[in-house]
Amino acid sequence: MKKLLLLVLTLFTLNVMAQDTTLASVSTDPLLLKLTQFHTKVATINLDISTLKLDMNWKKITKFATVYGAVNGGTSLSDRDVFSVTNGLQTETVETPYDYSVILGVRKIARMGYEPKEAFKNGQENSFSDASTVGKVKGFEYLFELSYVRQEGESYNNQHHFLRYIDDTYILKGEYLEDGFADIKYFETSQRYRHKVESLDNLTFLPNEFKKGKLSFNIGAAQRIAEPYGYDPLAEWVLDNGSLHYTFLALEEGYSVDFTNPEGIQYLDPSGNVVATSTEVWEAVVIPTVLADYSEKKRDELENTIQHSLIVGFDYYLYTKKLWLHSWGNLMPYHYDQGDEFSYHKYNNDEQWYDYSGGLIFGYKINKHLGVFVEGKYNKYWNREWHDFSLGINYILF
Repeated sequence: MKKLLLLVLTLFTLNVMAQDTTLASVSTDPLLLKLTQFHTKVATINLDISTLKLDMNWKKITKFATVYGAVNGGTSLSDRDVFSVTNGLQTETVETPYDYSVILGVRKIARMGYEPKEAFKNGQENSFSDASTVGKVKGFEYLFELSYVRQEGESYNNQHHFLRYIDDTYILKGEYLEDGFADIKYFETSQRYRHKVESLDNLTFLPNEFKKGKLSFNIGAAQRIAEPYGYDPLAEWVLDNGSLHYTFLALEEGYSVDFTNPEGIQYLDPSGNVVATSTEVWEAVVIPTVLADYSEKKRDELENTIQHSLIVGFDYYLYTKKLWLHSWGNLMPYHYDQGDEFSYHKYNNDEQWYDYSGGLIFGYKINKHLGVFVEGKYNKYWNREWHDFSLGINYILF
């Protein structure tokens, strides 16, 4: 594998032209020079595992890291009265328990110039820059965070962990994300070559103020392990006319229908409890629960799949006391089809698709009093989307 990598890099970095016995020198392209340096680093890597020494400087690794734990809470939805006239006027009060979160984490991520310095961390800060490809400094950064959240009566287990190493010529990253609210969970690794643009003066479309920023591009490979998103457990129950054979599915799941009761039809759950006494309630209340439980069960039965993808991206960072702009983007335009039974290609008409993510953080102080800001990030993987954003104005009175 190492020989193959060296051969490819050598072909990329070849910059000498020859004709007969006459050598012609050409000017060295900055990008080819960077590739040559990267090639040299790869060529000198010692791949003999027996010589590997895990002599790690833990003091350096943990220096400036923050360990935090917090419990946050607040009022949720107010109580609601639900009325029924089936057997006379009846009133039922629906109560939603208060929201709370229990968060434990450790992080070592250099604070960007535009980020305020907090006295304490409670785990609920919107650190949009955590999602950026490149941090403020070179070297090793990490985040490990666990949280248990109850929101609007629903409980979620959330996790976000990542390790990344940033160098002038390459980026290495491993990340695990579990977001119960967005219903997404995956593990991802990526290895990218990074090209730093030394000067933005040639980008005539940029205002002069933005030419002071730092821009870099990257390209490489990404590997993701996740459940087979796109798989629809209910597809096998769809009839030729497009309708769903939901009653037969419910019977297969242990529900039953009793026509012998003199008071009328009864629908029973797998434990024998009456859950509905009319077809209307059965279809409107019980069946949606049956379908949701069945879909979740079938999804949990499937093993995770691995997806190999090409990834390209960019990162731009500019910070002054008056203006700051941080933007990044990642695109996966090609995914290797391994031919698995639950490959996402099969749910996308055997065609390629685009997975992408990006973020934008912009702030501008118009004068001593007035300032505007826009912040946000967006992700789309497979058939899942999750995003956050914030925008507004600040006016200081003095």
